Amino acid sequence: MNEEKRAGILVIDDEKMIRESVSAFLKKQGYTCHAASCGTEGLMLFQKGGIDCVLLDLMLPDMPGEEICRRIRALSDVPVIMLTAKNQEVDLLNGFSLGADDYVVKPFSLRELEARISAVLHRWQGRAKAASYLRFGDLTMDEHAHALKKRGVPVDLTQAEWNILQTLMRDTNRVFTRDELIEAAFGTAYDGFDRAIDTHIKNLRKKLEDDPKSPIYIQTVYGLGYRMGGADK
Repeated sequence: MNEEKRAGILVIDDEKMIRESVSAFLKKQGYTCHAASCGTEGLMLFQKGGIDCVLLDLMLPDMPGEEICRRIRALSDVPVIMLTAKNQEVDLLNGFSLGADDYVVKPFSLRELEARISAVLHRWQGRAKAASYLRFGDLTMDEHAHALKKRGVPVDLTQAEWNILQTLMRDTNRVFTRDELIEAAFGTAYDGFDRAIDTHIKNLRKKLEDDPKSPIYIQTVYGLGYRMGGADK
């Protein structure tokens, strides 16, 4: 299964038939789908993480789709495809000015919608690779800018913490021993106590986790070391 088909799709639309038909179709294609009937619910689902593309109806009962798009853009650069019955040029231009990546006019073909999702995800993932981004769950690490964000909010790390997290995020399927993480954080010349890495992991969890006592990002593999795990990749 390719990278795009592992993506998490959030459908925000007050029409039950559209939510259910789109979600059912995309799940059959291998996507992970989440659905919301209003903007408030949609934003709550988005902030939980694991969303790689948003399908957003412009006409919702509680707030305009344009406002939802604006709030999403304040947190993330994930693709947003607007779903709407509006097809006037001014509506299209307004949507794009708010940061929408594409625009699908109702009624639409599910096959066409999937093709558009695949296209925007491909472009987005291409931009991320070109910018040397590392992503895991809600974490985005920009290696060029030396910046880490969680749900779009900057997270300040020490150099050692950055080196450890970068090592883990570069190979999320691998378990790293303490010695390997020490070398990544401090270099081969470090001759200190190997349990010092545990302190850095503890501090990283305080900065990254919603609940450091129940970590979802940095996972302990007892007897071996640490790995990225638990969050939606």
